Amino acid sequence: MNGAVPAGLVTALAELAGRRPLLVASDYDGVLAPLVGDPSAAVPEPGVAEALARVAAHDGVVVALVSGRGVADLQTVSGLSGPYRWVGSHGAEFDGPLTGELADRRDALAEQLAPLVADVPGARLEVKPASVAVHVRQVADRAAAAALLADADRVADPSLTKKPGKEVLELAVTDADKGSALLRLRDELGVAAAAYLGDDRTDEDAFRALPSGDLTVKVGEGETAADHRVGDPAAVVALLDTLADLLD
Repeated sequence: MNGAVPAGLVTALAELAGRRPLLVASDYDGVLAPLVGDPSAAVPEPGVAEALARVAAHDGVVVALVSGRGVADLQTVSGLSGPYRWVGSHGAEFDGPLTGELADRRDALAEQLAPLVADVPGARLEVKPASVAVHVRQVADRAAAAALLADADRVADPSLTKKPGKEVLELAVTDADKGSALLRLRDELGVAAAAYLGDDRTDEDAFRALPSGDLTVKVGEGETAADHRVGDPAAVVALLDTLADLLD
């Protein structure tokens, strides 16, 4: 795959650029940064910081990063800074951290899953502000990886919100999702239009939630509800640069 922006998407970007106020929102991992085995090493695709800054510099345009990561983790790993809105933990971190009760439930879940993860070489348990994630991207034994995800799904409390993704199962203690978070942000800002870029199954919530006339872009392969598609993070940089040009 390469950094090309399809002609139909360029046309859609040109239409979007004429609408204000405008919200331009994006997932991070797999969109602004290539997917890697170690999430702490997921640095932005070259050119991302500059492209986001160019878009955000225009009057009436708000850039938001919407991630399954906690906000603090997202800011640290990405190294991005600017006049951005930060939405973490699939929308659970919108107005502040979790309450004590939910945090206690998250910690209890982590204790429950830790022995399962420890038994599978290469697996990793990640405790986020609103969830616990079981990562199997670095598990060499693919049968063991699949079995671990199935076991985690089986033992988890049915009331938890399950967010399966690429080589990961995230179990959240709230029912927040990226779709509801984007609609909330959209309403708060009173925007005329919004764009959202995502690559994973959790981004489908956002693609389905945004109203007709907004712009939705799937990054990478796989079935999607998004209206457009680009190949990889390099194409996302090209998309953002194209939008910035059109906003001038």
